[in-house]
Amino acid sequence: MAIRVRFAPSPTGYLHVGGARTALFNWLLARKQRGVFILRIEDTDKERSSEAMTRAIVEGLRWLGLDWDEGPHHQADGIERHRADARQLLESGAAYRCFCTPEELAAKRAEAEARKERYGYDRRCLRELTPERSAARAAAGERCAIRFRVPEGVTEWNDLVHGPTRFVNAEIDDFIVLRSDGTPTYNLAVVSDDSWMRVTHVIRGDDHLSNTPKQILLYRTLGRPLPEFAHVPMILGPDGRRLSKRHGATSIADHEARGILPWAMVNFLALLGWSPGTDEEVMDVPELITKFSIDRVLKKSSVFDLKKLEWLNAQHMARADAQLLEPLVAPRLAARGLASAEELQARREWYLALIDLLKGRARDLEELAERVRPYVAGVIRYEEEAVGRHWRDGPQVALRLERLTELLADAPWEAAPLEDRLRAFAAELGIPAGKLIHPLRVALTGQAVSPGIFDVLVAMGRERALGRIRDAVCYLRDRFAAGASAPEP
Repeated sequence: MAIRVRFAPSPTGYLHVGGARTALFNWLLARKQRGVFILRIEDTDKERSSEAMTRAIVEGLRWLGLDWDEGPHHQADGIERHRADARQLLESGAAYRCFCTPEELAAKRAEAEARKERYGYDRRCLRELTPERSAARAAAGERCAIRFRVPEGVTEWNDLVHGPTRFVNAEIDDFIVLRSDGTPTYNLAVVSDDSWMRVTHVIRGDDHLSNTPKQILLYRTLGRPLPEFAHVPMILGPDGRRLSKRHGATSIADHEARGILPWAMVNFLALLGWSPGTDEEVMDVPELITKFSIDRVLKKSSVFDLKKLEWLNAQHMARADAQLLEPLVAPRLAARGLASAEELQARREWYLALIDLLKGRARDLEELAERVRPYVAGVIRYEEEAVGRHWRDGPQVALRLERLTELLADAPWEAAPLEDRLRAFAAELGIPAGKLIHPLRVALTGQAVSPGIFDVLVAMGRERALGRIRDAVCYLRDRFAAGASAPEP
């Protein structure tokens, strides 16, 4: 039988890092083994589930490129099947009706806590009610839940991540499988759905480990084939605590908004709890599919490192073809008023070349869009730190820039002749070329850092570049004429 895996999020929140990592591991296994990846929305909790969250989850998966082969199925659609499975358990004697009220159960729990004892359901309704009496009370309309009767012994399985795993059944309460309002609990619904969908491998987080013995008992009692289980390690913050927003672990949509590339995010998620077996870290999606295997999923918790994500994203940006980046950065340029869709189309080749020039110096798409600004904006802002470092001797810098404008004005607008003229001027002045290059960079971009200055000149174009230098000369003369000095670096 082909491998069949599923991702089954609850639409009570956005798609976060942990859920996305679980989805990815399932998807990678399915693609590696040419199996089936199923998307199931576990929406039986009507009060907390929402269509908005469902859309956010679906959109997050699509952004990551995790396409599904079946679904999205909705767990709520299977409620009659869930009830039928509960009835099968009841009729076989593997489950029983529980008429205890929430208030009675809460009181018993409080009593146990007061005695500093572990609370466990005392099987009162199993002990005190015969099956006939129980059925009669239910037939009379009395509300009741259905509890699974946990057998004696131990429940064991070979976890694909943790190896042989066992739970003593005496430590498992008789758990509810159908609530008094007729809705299934998580464990019953999952077993019912997974068996109906013929899921062969259940890959999920370690936080579900305690649910697994209950589900195995249900599988066996219902006579359903048992899937393989793999529980992947939890993701922690750098401080070793459970991952939260304070660690920068916001929703997947937030990472998209800040300009993370989807394939970089996939690369980052894959390395959270999985090792390729080498020191290699920067991998594209086809490589991840080829290298992925469950036996390389780590047992220990992984650490969410926002700086690592930024580094990986920068690596992928530097490697990416400009044609891949252009449709991702274009909306950010438009949002800044830097370039409309029409302008981008009219100067497409130039924009692609500009992206190629700048992509290696940006950590994310937002930063890349901002780095485009000096090349298209009418005016620029000079960074105070850059001014303080490279324009300290304002009058002299103004004179040099003015003379440089004259020297470059009639030069062929290509990197080599522009470089020749600048270096010749530096030699004439008897100064290192950097004494011209750094002030020129501030004049052109307003920043202390940029790509190679001659590439910047070419990308900016003759008219805009010369205009920028003239603007810088005017700025410097006005500033120092007013008695100002460059700020301390």
